[in-house]
Amino acid sequence: MQFDQPVAMAIVPPKDRATLRTGDDEGRVADARYWMQILSNYRTPSRLRSITELVITAVPLVALWTAAWFAFSIGHAWASLLIAIPAGGFLVRLFMIQHDCGHGTFFAGRQANDWVGRVLGVLTLTPYDWWRRAHAIHHATSGNLDRRGIGDIDTLTVREYQERSAFARLRYRLYRHPLVMFVAGPAYLFFLQHRLPCGFMRAGWLPWVSTMATNLGIALVVAGLMWLIGIQAFLVVHLPIMLLAAMAGVWLFYVQHQFEHTVWERDERWTMQHAALYGSSHYDLPGWLHWLTANIGIHHVHHLSSRIPYYRLPVVLRDHPELREMGRITLPESLRCVRLVLWDEQQRRLVSFREAGASRR
Repeated sequence: MQFDQPVAMAIVPPKDRATLRTGDDEGRVADARYWMQILSNYRTPSRLRSITELVITAVPLVALWTAAWFAFSIGHAWASLLIAIPAGGFLVRLFMIQHDCGHGTFFAGRQANDWVGRVLGVLTLTPYDWWRRAHAIHHATSGNLDRRGIGDIDTLTVREYQERSAFARLRYRLYRHPLVMFVAGPAYLFFLQHRLPCGFMRAGWLPWVSTMATNLGIALVVAGLMWLIGIQAFLVVHLPIMLLAAMAGVWLFYVQHQFEHTVWERDERWTMQHAALYGSSHYDLPGWLHWLTANIGIHHVHHLSSRIPYYRLPVVLRDHPELREMGRITLPESLRCVRLVLWDEQQRRLVSFREAGASRR
């Protein structure tokens, strides 16, 4: 199959597609399953394209990092901080390549995916094998109210929040505060939490080996760079890049599922396909941001068929434009998602603390 060749939609006759797009849950579940069959045609990765994507991400990152160090070395620390902004973007893109490796989609062979992912995990401060396992659970349980806790952002229902003690409600409010969620939280997640196999402490030796091997690799890289350019230079150059990338990554993950009309269901009503298509957003970013974030904004398609390489996701939207409006969120609209913090099971949407309080009164 040629990479840019459209895929024929012959699985369901055209006269039946309107029936699948009904507003009820049964129709939406059938719609999601229908799209899973269609999207299976886009799974094949291209080795040449994958290698090219890796090169055009890693080389600019190294060049920007070097430029930031050079600016600092000649006394222009302010320029180093400015260069950290695009460098952080390329580090996010490198993480997205690691993300595709974790899904087994970047290369056709598992060994290639795993070893590229492990090396990238040292640069992104994310143990590959541990993260791959946690992320697989996220895909398998996303939107399931009875299986929350691994690989997702803690989300309480309105009733759960109201039934908690005053201290527990305060703690949840602090956790959901933007400064914690998008500034302190990313730093804690990547610098501290990822140093242990949290969530899999008793899950055998593999999560520990993955985490400790990554920690060792990080220590060797950090020690080598500090020896080469000095401790102060390393901290001034690399910490801003890493922090900006961590903050951007957490923001992207947040917007992918924390929007008003996402999907959360109890276990008896939940299906993975329905939650994937309707519980994941299409973060409709400007083209250059889609490129820099490796098309992760086309998240509803990714969740429904996670074996599609990220560079083929735009082809899916080109061939099937009806997917563009599903869960679509623009950049300005995404800023309003920050206030949505509780799932209202009666209204079946995310609400703010103020809306939850008003409904209780």
